[in-house]
Amino acid sequence: MSSVTTVDKLADNLAEAILAGEFAPGARLDEQFLAQRYSVSRTPVREALRQLATTGLIEIRPRRGAIVASVTPAQLEELFVAMAEIEATCARLSALSMNPTERRGLQALHEGMKLLAVRGDTAAFADANHHFHTMIYKGAHNALLADMAMATRRRLSPFRRAQFQLEGRPPRSQAEHELVVSAILSGDAAGAHSAMLHHVTLIEKSFEELCLDVQSQDRSA
Repeated sequence: MSSVTTVDKLADNLAEAILAGEFAPGARLDEQFLAQRYSVSRTPVREALRQLATTGLIEIRPRRGAIVASVTPAQLEELFVAMAEIEATCARLSALSMNPTERRGLQALHEGMKLLAVRGDTAAFADANHHFHTMIYKGAHNALLADMAMATRRRLSPFRRAQFQLEGRPPRSQAEHELVVSAILSGDAAGAHSAMLHHVTLIEKSFEELCLDVQSQDRSA
């Protein structure tokens, strides 16, 4: 396994633990403790913490190290609204600008994700989902917009990935993708914009639903 894959996986595990409430806001994330917990050296831990700092999920402070950030619902809502508008624009432009090779690639990836959703392979589906959205950013053929989309996505990445822990979410996400892909492949710019806007809005709602489930489980424990 490459060091990049190790760091990405570790960042995902840490994000899941934070979102599940295992590390409270304001808690210090000790590198040595995390290295022992995840059976890795301190180097990938340090890199994973830097990666999570770009999402706003943690903060790295002088003399204190990595601290779990307090992300308010209002901040998350602002990010999701921005993400929805940016991705919808990317989808609209992709419907107009994707070349035949890019359209075939998007369709092939979408078809492959159906099996992952049916199998319930949430980790693989989440990875493929990242690739799916990235293809649409690039398909817009606007480098500035693609950079904005990827930068915003990095900040929301832990929250977007967490949604797939919600039972039945991958198949629903796949159905939402179907509307986006269909519109892009048919060159329906307005339809692609509308479908993607709706999709990202449902991602936010799914994350909120997941948080409510976690809180309910905590109260009943």
